[in-house]
This record gives sequence, structure tokens and C-alpha cells, in this order.
Amino acid sequence: MEILLLLTLFMVAVFLGVEMITKVPPTLHTPLMSGSNAISGISLVGALLSAGSGAGIWVNVFGFIAVVLATINVVGGYMVTNRMLAMFKRK
Repeated sequence: MEILLLLTLFMVAVFLGVEMITKVPPTLHTPLMSGSNAISGISLVGALLSAGSGAGIWVNVFGFIAVVLATINVVGGYMVTNRMLAMFKRK
């Protein structure tokens, strides 16, 4: 039953993430990267909790995959945000 709850939570997170990204005009994607980094950080914490819960092998595997993907997302978001902020710095 717990795996069903975790899969439902994952599907809701994917749905909300897709809705958040697709509803934003392309001109606002870079300024909103910091906000999505915060959301990715929250999902990273949830993934860490799932990976370390010891609820079963599949929960640990999916939790580890979620940790890797969320980490890539957070690091990439910070790189894009840093590049955007560098455009506005005086030389």
C-alpha cells in the first residue's frame, strides 16, 4: 500500500511540474529558474527521504533515481541563474 501512495505522490509531482513549466511564457523561464530550484530542492529532500526509508528495494531504487534527477535539475538551474545574473554585472 505504501508503494501506491509513493507512486501517487510521484505522479502528482510530475503533473504539477509539467503544468508549472508549460504555463509560463518562454521570456520568463530564466527569471523563474530560482523558484523552480526551490521546488526542486524540496523534491530532492523528499527523494532523499524515500531513498533512505528502507520501505523496500523498489522504493530505494526509485528514490535514488529521483535524487539523481533532482540533483541534476538543481545544479543546472543554478548554472543558468548564475549565467543570467552575470549578464547584468558591470565589468
